Amino acid sequence: MLGEYMITGRRAAEISADIERAVGEGRLAPGELLPPMRQLAEQLGVNPNTIASAYRTLRERGVIETDGRRGSRVRARPSTTARERIRVEVPEGTRDLADGNPDLALLPSLADALAYAADRAAEAPVLYGTAAARPDLLALAREAFTADGVPDGPVAVTSGTLDAIERLLTAHLRPGDAVAVEDPGWGAVLDLLPAMGLRSVPVALDDDGPLPHAVEQALAEGARALVVTVRAQNPTGAAVSARRAGELRAVLARHPEVLVIEDDHGHHIVDLPVHPLAGVTTHWAFVRSAAKAYGPDLRLGVFTGDQVSVDRVLGRQRLGVGWVSHLLQDAVAELWRTGAVDPRAVAAAYRERRDALIGRLAARGVAAHGRSGMNVWIPVPDETGAVARLIQAGWAVAPGARFRLASPPGIRVTVSRLAADDIGPLAEDLASACGPVASRHYG
Repeated sequence: MLGEYMITGRRAAEISADIERAVGEGRLAPGELLPPMRQLAEQLGVNPNTIASAYRTLRERGVIETDGRRGSRVRARPSTTARERIRVEVPEGTRDLADGNPDLALLPSLADALAYAADRAAEAPVLYGTAAARPDLLALAREAFTADGVPDGPVAVTSGTLDAIERLLTAHLRPGDAVAVEDPGWGAVLDLLPAMGLRSVPVALDDDGPLPHAVEQALAEGARALVVTVRAQNPTGAAVSARRAGELRAVLARHPEVLVIEDDHGHHIVDLPVHPLAGVTTHWAFVRSAAKAYGPDLRLGVFTGDQVSVDRVLGRQRLGVGWVSHLLQDAVAELWRTGAVDPRAVAAAYRERRDALIGRLAARGVAAHGRSGMNVWIPVPDETGAVARLIQAGWAVAPGARFRLASPPGIRVTVSRLAADDIGPLAEDLASACGPVASRHYG
């Protein structure tokens, strides 16, 4: 227990900070068992209530977990160690199919849009007291939401999808509350929840989205929020179908108090239609971002939702960052207005690569998934071994541990950097490294 590391501190804040720092620096490893509270209290010469308070703080921050008589231990993936660190080093000469970035050739030039934003700023500089969001950006976002069947509601601007999700969860939940999340799912969300002191409840999914019975079970167990990716799900490429949306709406109708957050980061890189769940519950939000279609450095997202949720987010935003840069807002509005991206062409480019790889793998008896977006998910019996063998073959892929809670092992392959001539050799190496694993769903 702890080895040579000795916990220090006299006050609860000092003790919790010391342990959290040790976890972040690697002196306390994931899964490490912490001393019983009374034992540590005697060691430090403090009241056991002080230790209890320190451990409670660490649980709320997502650093440790407590399992009754088994005691407290460092989480397997503590919030101080982000899932992005669960990766492989890409040796020189190895093709990187792990980073999840879009194809640079499919991203538009930002020069004209940024020049437009700069000219507008020169004509009318933004000063304190200016409205937080540009009306033309809000109008464009609202028009697109309406066209996709998202219910009417106010629109707000955030610094990307994850910023919106965090603010919405903060607006409605408290530390200790449970959130139903896709498993496998977006690693950033799986990191965010314990960092906020929230509990993740895994929900299994298949190519058509979250499984209704898994959502029902998570909500019956007390999950107060549900986060769903409507298309281009990361890492599996799942997209919520019309039938699945109807089944999920029926489940949500029995739990009207649950906050539903829909993530549509695949906007303008996927041509599958959207089937929103929004509006079934009292509190809901539908979020979009400019990152995948226009460039990751455009840290801008838009979302709509019920009036209370949007008001709470905007109120807290005013007290913090204040607003998202109007230069970015004007640039994104110009990109949308001028049609700088052809969504059908982008979606077709990613689909051609996904389908070619999945087809080649199927011919070799390897099950793979990728209904939409830029990623292919491949269930494997031995995740670590598959990643290592592919590195030796010249390919770097993302280990599934970055995206999993309770679901079986897998690897994620990002197809955005693949040329047509790459598909055959990659499929051969994947088949050799992964072996046949059939799976209808991932959880």
